[in-house]
Amino acid sequence: MKGRTVVLIGGGSGIGFEVARRVVEAGGHVVLGGRTPEKLAAAAESLGDAEWRVVDTGDQESLAAFFAPLSRVDHLFTTAATYRTGPMRELSDEDAESPFASKFWGQYHAVKHAAPKLDPGGSVVLMAGAASVRPPGPAPAYVACNAAIEGLGRGLAVELAPVRVNVVSPGTIDGNLWSQRPEAVREAAFGQYRRDTLLHRVGTEADVAQAVFFLFTNEFMTGSTVYPDGGYGLR
Repeated sequence: MKGRTVVLIGGGSGIGFEVARRVVEAGGHVVLGGRTPEKLAAAAESLGDAEWRVVDTGDQESLAAFFAPLSRVDHLFTTAATYRTGPMRELSDEDAESPFASKFWGQYHAVKHAAPKLDPGGSVVLMAGAASVRPPGPAPAYVACNAAIEGLGRGLAVELAPVRVNVVSPGTIDGNLWSQRPEAVREAAFGQYRRDTLLHRVGTEADVAQAVFFLFTNEFMTGSTVYPDGGYGLR
């Protein structure tokens, strides 16, 4: 990672911040992106070798402005997304489309605007989720979105080669996202997940960050999906 520039959109907290911490510890420089200046500034200050800029992955002009000052991007990872999930018969069309609008197209457009800056020896890691292979409940649009992101990774690996493109598809993670939900909802979901996995525990942000860092640094891996899910997909 020494001398490498790693762009982490959504890197001000959660999994993205944990990846940033590992990159800086390994000698890399991180560029954090997100929509909350205060969060980004605090994260960059705590990391040390980091800079930050506000960006909205739902706005292509914002993405273009974010990447414009960068002369080179060695690695890209985007976790920023906002969406709703639920049964087809209960969600509005707008809510059902939200995983695609934010999680799928947000990452697609981030890669599109980063592409001219990507170093040939670098990589992109996309964020999907283990729901792609085992739906946790009635949420068909969300399940389809995660499966589509895995397909996007394979398609981009072909188009952007020799830049490597891989996907990380985590299971349920005890971290920033779930901490924002009511305790009763969180504990019920965690309890079910423990029962449904081979390792009988929920994951941590460090578990996912380790997988992302592996995909950044393994120079013979592209078009693949890694599942840090505790064996959820096998039960």
